[in-house]
This record gives sequence, structure tokens and C-alpha cells, in this order.
Amino acid sequence: MHDRISTVKNWRFWLGVVISLFFLGWVLKDLLPELDQFWVALRTANYWWILPGIFVYFLGVWARAWRWHYLLRRIKVVPTRAMFPIVAIGYMGNNIYPARAGELLRAVVLKRREGIAISASLATIIVERIFDGVVMLAFVFINLPELTRLTGGSGIVGSFSIRQAAIWGSVLFFGALLIFLIAAMFPIHTQELIKWFAQRLLPIGWREKTLGLSERFLSGLVALRSPLDVWMVFLTSLVIWLFETGKYWFVMHAFSFQVSFFALMLMNGIVNLATTLPSAPGYIGTFDKPGIAVLVAYGVNVAVATSYTIVLHIALWAPITGLGAYYLWREGIRWEEAAQVKE
Repeated sequence: MHDRISTVKNWRFWLGVVISLFFLGWVLKDLLPELDQFWVALRTANYWWILPGIFVYFLGVWARAWRWHYLLRRIKVVPTRAMFPIVAIGYMGNNIYPARAGELLRAVVLKRREGIAISASLATIIVERIFDGVVMLAFVFINLPELTRLTGGSGIVGSFSIRQAAIWGSVLFFGALLIFLIAAMFPIHTQELIKWFAQRLLPIGWREKTLGLSERFLSGLVALRSPLDVWMVFLTSLVIWLFETGKYWFVMHAFSFQVSFFALMLMNGIVNLATTLPSAPGYIGTFDKPGIAVLVAYGVNVAVATSYTIVLHIALWAPITGLGAYYLWREGIRWEEAAQVKE
């Protein structure tokens, strides 16, 4: 883990900063002619609408805690109320550390609190991300016909590029889901295959540790052996992202524009697919430019779209980051200490 942190502090971190600066420069270039309207939109917004948005967002976080509890229950039953603070810590880690380090951080905290192997909990976290990606792609595909009919430049190279990105994303996420389903259904054969590769590709000193990690990792996929469990995880993922789109909808009412809930689903899907790109901590730039572009494609003024997207980004970032930081402080650990936890 120490090696991982060192890597994060080097090429991945700086690559993310460069990509974020590129997207922020793109936002600024489009905004400069409308800068006065941008400040007017910020000054006249009714920020009380953010409060119900935060409420429905935290309902989504609770649903995430329940989903993680559900995925882990065959390994160890951990109540949702105990999972919620750990999920919040993970959000905080993703928002302030690069390379989605919060996913590793919540696996570490779960290990400290419940004794569940880090590799097993990381397997469930990867499953979560795969299902999240599938739902995001569904949000995009449902709304692609409407986006295709829209006229005017969206600033994101047009709907064809979005369609192409969605197709490649589908290959990636559905391919990963298929691999994980096969690994979950045939764990013995999968472990034998890993052993075969380990014996031929890895130094002798690494083989035993690798096989132990893979065995614990496969134990984290046990929920995927049941079609009912797969269906439940998918439905829960859908609920989670509908709650998050609900926050988009509430925050929209603070500003002087209206688009459909389906348009906000599309925005949510594209934005979250874009944030899989490396970026500076907090998804700076990779969240903002795609979100603004989708709204502009729906006819929203670029100044209003930019002010809304920036406020939405802050409203998504600040409450859960603050809550996660509080829970981490209550745990009495720092990231440097968490990095020393072993399997």
C-alpha cells in the first residue's frame, strides 16, 4: 500500500492535474464572453433549494451503505447503520485524494472495524463500480435519441461522440461484469487459472501471497453467484442514482432554467462516466465541462449552465466530504496510519 501511495503522488496525480486544467481551461474559454451573466446567475440563485437536494443525496448514500451491506453479508453481516459512516469516509477520500483512494480507505476502515479482508471488500467495491457504470450507461442510452434530435453545438463534439463513448463504455462495463460473474460462479476453476498464470509469470516469492489475495478476492464475489442477488444489486444501484439525479433536479430549481428529469439523468450519466478519467482530487473539470455541455445542448445559456454546474458540484462535494472527515476523525486514524494496515 505504501508503494501505491507513492505512485499516486507521482504520475497519476500529475496526469490528473493536467487533465483537470485542460477541462477548466475549456470551461473558462466558453464562459468569458458571458462572465457578467454568470455572476448574475450566482447572485440571484435561490440556494434554499440545495437543502432538499442534500437530503435526497444522503438517502442515496444510505442506499449505498445498504448495497455494500448486502454484498458483504455472506462474508459477514454488518448492519447498514455501521456501513454508512464507512461509506461516507470513502466519499471523503475520493473527494480529497487522487486516484479514487477513498475506495481503498473504506476497505481499510472496514478491516479495522469488522476484520473483513481488504481484498474481499475491494472485490465488492469493484462490483459496485461496475453496476454503477451499467446504470450510468442506461441513463445515457435512454436519452440518446432526444439528444440526437437537439440542434446547436453542445461543446462536447456532438451526440455522435457521446454515443461512441457509451458504446465503448458498454463494452468495458458489461465485459467486466461478465468476467466477474463467471469468476463468481466458477471460483475453483478461476483460482486454478490464476494459479496456472502465477506459476508461470510470477517470481516464486510472490506466488503464495498472490494466490492468498486472489482467494480472498474471489470470496468477495460470492453475492454474484445468485441471480436474485445480482438483480437486487442492480435495482439498488438504480435507486442510488435516481436519488442523486433528484439532487440535480432540486438544485436546478435554484436557477432560472428548466429541463426534464430525463435530461438531468443524461447529464448525471455523462458526468459520472467522464469522472472515470484521471483528474485532480474532487473531479475538478472532468465533472464540470461535460455537465455544462449537456445543458447547453438542451438550450440552457452557457452562463446559467456554468453557474448551476459549479454550485451543484460544490453541493455534491462539500456535505459528504465534511461528514466523511468527521467520521474519519471519530475513528481516530489518519490516512498515513491507514496505509499501514495489512490484509
